[in-house]
Amino acid sequence: MSYSSKSLSKATQILSERRARAQKIREERHNEIIKLIPDVAKYEAQLSSSGLAVIKAFGMGNDAQKYIDDLSRVNLTIQKVIGNLLESKGYPRDYLLTPYTCKKCEDTGFVDGYFCECRKEILKNISKEELSSVSPSRECRFDNFDLNYYPLPSDSRVGVSPRNRMNEIFNYCKAYAEDFDEESGSLYFYGATGLGKTHLSLAIANTVTEKGYNVIYDSAQNILSSLEREKFGGLSAGKREKELLDCDLLIIDDLGSEFSTQFTVAAIYNIINTRINTSKPVIISTNLNEKELEEKYTQRIASRIIGNYVSILFLGNDIRQLKKNR
Repeated sequence: MSYSSKSLSKATQILSERRARAQKIREERHNEIIKLIPDVAKYEAQLSSSGLAVIKAFGMGNDAQKYIDDLSRVNLTIQKVIGNLLESKGYPRDYLLTPYTCKKCEDTGFVDGYFCECRKEILKNISKEELSSVSPSRECRFDNFDLNYYPLPSDSRVGVSPRNRMNEIFNYCKAYAEDFDEESGSLYFYGATGLGKTHLSLAIANTVTEKGYNVIYDSAQNILSSLEREKFGGLSAGKREKELLDCDLLIIDDLGSEFSTQFTVAAIYNIINTRINTSKPVIISTNLNEKELEEKYTQRIASRIIGNYVSILFLGNDIRQLKKNR
């Protein structure tokens, strides 16, 4: 799973703050107990001496293990004595242990050199926050996608019921999201305005993010504007581009609504072509059909999308207008 440097830095900061807060609480508790039960300091000094003795034991050869086992038994006895002293004053036995949020990694975010589950959870929450900051993702879920907005009678242009077709598309998108992994394919959503392309794109994004994958969702206009500022505005060279190319799932909304220039066409081709070559999935939603896509961009871009994406035509009437007239 690939996360941006910004997300990783934010996760590290959160963990550092957790660790510092836990250590501060431990220090305050320790000062409190030493004033109330001075004998605790004496027993802690014995534990510290035992720790140094263990280090020295490594040079004792075959006798080291027995010596270390004896020290461990002594340490357990001392810890029990400290626990008894705490209980005698109404404190829990573990009152002097550092209250880390994650006991497994002690708020470092790593266990045996790998990401701890707590760091993964933090990264997942950061991704969800980023997604909601650029989209109405909280309102766009599979459980509130209403098929009743789609006509049941067959559409004379295509000879199928929009509701039946959209039910198939809904089930396909739901299965895609639930089964998503690094080998998932790319999707090309196209059709008129207001047919649910953005809703289902974000429903997929929500589910995939919840699984712990890094999803970047944004409009084509915003994506291309950020790349243009990065290239010509003196911002961190290549940082945004790298995020777009490396994320687990990239969702480009409303492709075709942006103002086309030589730069934007080249940028779109680079994103699409690079992610195809690295087998990283993309979801594109657009009002452009396959012919219009080629006219708007180039045959090279259109062929890369049509030849490598699953094309899904959305049918029905503008749901936004239907909701407005209710």
